Amino acid sequence: ETVVRNGKKEEIMRVGRIIPSKATLKKITPTMIRSSFIGTFVGALPGAGANVAAFVSYNTAKNLSKTPERFGQGAEEGIAAAETANNAVTGGALIPMLTLGIPGDAVTAVLLSALTIQGLQPGPLLFKDSMNVVYPIFAVMLIANIMLTIQGLSLAKLVAKIATVSKIYLLPMIAIFAIVGSFAASGNVFEIWVALGFGVVGYVLEKLGFEVTPIVLAVILGPIFEKSMRQSLIMSQGDWSIFFTRPISAVLIVLGLASIIWGLVRQFRGVKKVENI
Repeated sequence: ETVVRNGKKEEIMRVGRIIPSKATLKKITPTMIRSSFIGTFVGALPGAGANVAAFVSYNTAKNLSKTPERFGQGAEEGIAAAETANNAVTGGALIPMLTLGIPGDAVTAVLLSALTIQGLQPGPLLFKDSMNVVYPIFAVMLIANIMLTIQGLSLAKLVAKIATVSKIYLLPMIAIFAIVGSFAASGNVFEIWVALGFGVVGYVLEKLGFEVTPIVLAVILGPIFEKSMRQSLIMSQGDWSIFFTRPISAVLIVLGLASIIWGLVRQFRGVKKVENI
């Protein structure tokens, strides 16, 4: 639908049906299955969280898509990838918390504290001695997902109206919240200038055609990576081979290298196709 705002014509998409059609479900099902595994895996990693899972899943879906140019324009696969991984993190984060006593994110850290207060120690013995606690946790997770589905379908049209708000009003509100949030994090005025500075950097990078997803992932994972690397080097007394001799670390390094190589191969193939045309 076309509307006139401040003397300018703008195209606004109206929300139609809430439940996807059979064709849409068939198209996004492989993405949802893949993103479920990604979300569960990332959720099981301590400290990763839903943001990392959503961006990794979205980037994976975009790289595997035959029409990556549609991503960022409302592509169903992109929405399904990010939201599926975001929801899958919740169950994945319970794995290290219940089995090892290591919280996967902030939510499971609170749950871990609650169990400790009740005199329960998460770990292998929890499944042996306190199944009366474990089963209700699983049941609540199931009920919560059902309730979330009902709530999401009920409020979908109302929440979607946010997208119809003019950027003239939306962008200043986002900027204000970003500035207030940067100051509230540490109470230091310098953080405001850092936020403004990186806002300018982000604008320049977007104009130059850089992908936003890897940059956001680097900002989120940077502090976690530095902390974990220091801990590992302290454990190994400065021996860097610990990153290659431990199975989990070695597998993650191989997966990272494979992702980089696959991206380069896809880019090279794209260039060759353009040259052949």
